Amino acid sequence: MLVCVKHLVLRALCVFAAFDAACLLDTGMLLPQESSSRELKDLSGLWDFRADKSPSRKQGFESAWFSRRLAESGPVIDMPVPASYNDITQDSTLRDFIGWVWYEREVVVPARWIADEGTRVVLRVGSAHYYSVVWVNGVKVTEHEGGHLPFEAEIGSVIRKDPTVPCRITIAVNNTLTLETLPPGIIQHMDNPKMYPDGYFVQNIYFDFFNYAGIHRPVLLYTTPKAYVDDITVVTDFLDSTGLVMYKVTVQGAATATLKVTLMDKDKHCVASSSGPSGVLKVADVKLWWPYLMHVNPGYLYSMEVRLVAADGKSNYEDVYTLPVGIRTVNVTSTQFLINNKPFYFHGVNKHEDSDIRGKGLDWPLIVKDFNLIKWLGANSFRTSHYPYAEEILQMCDRHGIVVIDECPGVGIKDIRSFKNASLTHHLVVMEELVRRDKNHPSVVMWSVANEPAAEMPPAEYYFKTVIKHTKTLDPTRPVTFITDSNYARDKGAPFVDVICVNSYFSWYHDPGHLEVIPIQLKTQFENWYQKYQKPIIQSEYGADVVPGLHSDPPLMFTEEYQKVVLQNYHDVFDQKRKQYVIGELIWNFADFMTAQGVLRVVGNKKGIFTRQRQPKAAAFILRDRYWKLANETGRLPPWTKFPCSQ
Repeated sequence: MLVCVKHLVLRALCVFAAFDAACLLDTGMLLPQESSSRELKDLSGLWDFRADKSPSRKQGFESAWFSRRLAESGPVIDMPVPASYNDITQDSTLRDFIGWVWYEREVVVPARWIADEGTRVVLRVGSAHYYSVVWVNGVKVTEHEGGHLPFEAEIGSVIRKDPTVPCRITIAVNNTLTLETLPPGIIQHMDNPKMYPDGYFVQNIYFDFFNYAGIHRPVLLYTTPKAYVDDITVVTDFLDSTGLVMYKVTVQGAATATLKVTLMDKDKHCVASSSGPSGVLKVADVKLWWPYLMHVNPGYLYSMEVRLVAADGKSNYEDVYTLPVGIRTVNVTSTQFLINNKPFYFHGVNKHEDSDIRGKGLDWPLIVKDFNLIKWLGANSFRTSHYPYAEEILQMCDRHGIVVIDECPGVGIKDIRSFKNASLTHHLVVMEELVRRDKNHPSVVMWSVANEPAAEMPPAEYYFKTVIKHTKTLDPTRPVTFITDSNYARDKGAPFVDVICVNSYFSWYHDPGHLEVIPIQLKTQFENWYQKYQKPIIQSEYGADVVPGLHSDPPLMFTEEYQKVVLQNYHDVFDQKRKQYVIGELIWNFADFMTAQGVLRVVGNKKGIFTRQRQPKAAAFILRDRYWKLANETGRLPPWTKFPCSQ
């Protein structure tokens, strides 16, 4: 047994060394938290707001709106943060606005933060869509490209210049999408004066959800000591009843530091400890992290407390950061997806961060409601279609045992010009930011690098080979996928992924209204993909639009009956193929969501099994019966936790 554990430690350390070598970004992106050494100030609430509606959209920069209070340079309105700005007012020009918008808030910073130069003060924006520039008291402190991941800047030196002045934070956000952004888009100028107003332009996009904009996640001020824990990386493994947690702690602000790393169980009992900046913690009688409905005790989390002590000759510093840790393994074979060496079958949903009024803004009541509905369904997983979701959502997944396919914003890559070097370079940076943020979440079991790109184009093969290889270098512990459509013959990216994820809408976009084609076409799809690549397959999207309350017998498109029959036809084939190489099914979509206006969408996409207000359609009950049946077949549950399908 001792020899086996030593061999396991060596194997795990090799994997961890590869992971460690891949940390390409200069700093960590740990989620801010309060501790004995750290304080946090949430700036959620009302901010002053103005859209720059000048023809060039550059008046704010030309007139230096950031140099004084925003209200002094023109009218402002109240704008909630976090929230998309689009649906907050009755102004239709703001709902569809493209260009720079400006946010501002004055903050009272605690005097002790300013007085103590040994305290770092950091401004963090959880997410702003799409390009952001940030000033504090008129001084530019950072800028960031990308709409779904956090960025931050240390601002202590700025606010200490004049401690009597309130901390004035100005954030300019631009939602313009180009062929080099993720997701891509293109601005089309309408220059015909007989048909369009002077200077008229529109934003064209290649994805089917609304281009909500604004500050979507909380803005925070937080502190750390001058010497602090900058990043933590964990990789886990186990053998029999012994768990292994490989860790590395990165320290900033001190040439040397003393560390104490303590791993505690849920009852706060120490189960392992170390004093090195990196090492292996051995956990006896380990409690593994299991998915929801796969074990009687899903989502088990240990706590890793990292305590740092350092000195610089003038002062002593102590920093404490606690990271939740789930001990589990992920592996893929040619026919199975394994969690903790047990076959795992994805029965789950695709989602959007989308709801009435707040758009993509973080909303705790909505998050908790969605998790209750996911568990009510008997779903064990979801995919973050088509961008990274809030860190708070991933923390919920960790605690509840909901498995996540973590997807980057690479949706709608349809134009050949989006495969050029500038786009590729940005895509690689986005994957670095995503892995850096989410690498320690046990719920995240796979990275998705794109959704339905034009993978048949000649540049796509090199592009996706590079992105997938880079992602595997960043994190060799998780498989990588990208989401393709059903045309296996022209796909250039599939040879490089670990799992094939296929979207198909038979009897909807293909042969609309002809339900009888689903069994034939779906079987053919699976057989073609598996014969060509010999890799496990997830049906990553399928479904049909439904106008709630619309009924027809025999079923017609857009009725609740039609959606039910589509699902039942897909499920019959899933039941045949999941005994072979199909490892999952994710319905499109969990809930209705907003899209751009168009003749194919009646106030949004209606493929949800729940309405946008989270009320069930008939298909929700079909799916619930199925998912609980699958859970009862594949889970490791005692009888008292098994729900009858009729419940």
